[in-house]
Parts: sequence; C-alpha cells; structure tokens
Amino acid sequence: MRMRDTFIKPMHPEGRKFVAIFAAITLVLFLIWEPLGWIGVGLTVWCYYFFRDPDRVTPTRPGLVISPADGMVSLIEPAVPPAELGMGPQPLTRVSVFMSVFNCHVNRSPVAGEVLNIAYRPGKFLNASLDKASEDNERNALRIRLEDGREIAVVQIAGLVARRIMWWKKDGDWLARGERFGLIRFGSRLDVYLPEGVAPLVEIGQTMVAGETVLADLGVAEVTDGS
Repeated sequence: MRMRDTFIKPMHPEGRKFVAIFAAITLVLFLIWEPLGWIGVGLTVWCYYFFRDPDRVTPTRPGLVISPADGMVSLIEPAVPPAELGMGPQPLTRVSVFMSVFNCHVNRSPVAGEVLNIAYRPGKFLNASLDKASEDNERNALRIRLEDGREIAVVQIAGLVARRIMWWKKDGDWLARGERFGLIRFGSRLDVYLPEGVAPLVEIGQTMVAGETVLADLGVAEVTDGS
C-alpha cells in the first residue's frame, strides 16, 4: 500500500517539537485526571496531522499553474499585487486558497521559475478568509519569473491563529512546479496573482490539493465580453 493511501502520513520536521510538547502536556493531564489525558491524546494526534507532509503527484504538462495550498478557494477577484513586490499598480486576477486548521499547511510552488524577490511584512492576525486579510495581515510574498518572461506572485498570509510564516527560499533561487517552499502554522491563506490575461480554472468553494489541483493554464487566454 502506498503511503498516500494510508492515514499515517510523513510529518514535516517543523512539527516534531510541537508534537513533543503536546505529548508532554498529555502525560501531565493523565496524572491530573484521566479524561483530560484522553483529550490531550486527541490534540496530540491533531498536532501531528496538522504538520503532515505527504508526497504529491504534480502535473507535468507545460503551462499549468498548480494550487500552492490545500484548502478551499475563498476569493477570486482582481487585485493589485503587494506593493513590496514592485509589480506595478495594474490589478491582476487573484485566487485565494483558505486553509483551515485541519488542512496540510506545507506550501508548494504553483509554477516553475526564478524567485525574483521575497518580501516579508508584519501585520495583524485577522481571519484569513476575509478579503481585508490580504492587506492587513502578516504576510510573505514571492515574485516568480516564468521561463517565458511572465511573472506570478504567491503570498503567504497569516490567519487568526497563525503566528509564524516560514519560507525556505531566497532571491535568485529556482523553484520547480510543486516544490515545497514554505509553511504557515495553524490556519492561514495563500494568494496567487495570475499573469495578465490568464483566467483561473477553479471556482469559489472548490477544494484544492497543493501540488496537484490545476488552478490555471497559462496557454489559455482569458475570455472577455465581446470576444
């Protein structure tokens, strides 16, 4: 049986210390009162499962944009990319994927390309499903240049519970499509800003799988009224 078909998934190393803390607290709860201990067991299992890092099978057809996060599409709208990325004032189509505390939180690159710059900005911790979270919340933004010269932006946004955004890449690095590049702890959101003229192939409410679900096709032009 393949690992992806089992309940037990690989865990990201970042989660080990948290699972250890939860387990230690669980032992203390058992000493205090057994029912509390079993609640601790449940929370420890949840913590392990939160930091799961399963393998994914990424589509290889050229031009596809893949979801960078597990979760649900919460917003699709035109928006200006974060100013700190220097991508200009032109609104681009933004697709937001909201991750609950039950989703896998390892983030993957939606495309293959060069990281032109990474910009972190501290902020608030509003509910990540809200539109204004893109502007007000703590965030980390990546500007990626594709092989054909076009650019795409991916933004990690902290949520109501999240308190730390992590990333493992730097300016000038090359990202493969579906490659792990970061993680957000305990509930958050990923925004993808598509190149001009590219339309998303997903809808609000659709369930996304990081590294696997096709979000857009760079080779398919956006259909406009009157075309």
